[in-house]
Amino acid sequence: MREQIETALGWIRPFLQCDGGDVELVDVSDKGVVQLRLKGACGG
Repeated sequence: MREQIETALGWIRPFLQCDGGDVELVDVSDKGVVQLRLKGACGG
C-alpha cells in the first residue's frame, strides 16, 4: 500500500512544488490511515 501512495504522491508533488510546497509520507497504519507532512507553502 505504501508504494501505491508514493506513486499517487508522485503525480501530485510537482503541482505542490510549483507553488512552493511539498508533501512527505510519514506513515501508513495497518488500518490504512495515511499520515502526511505538508511542507513549505503547503504547511499553513
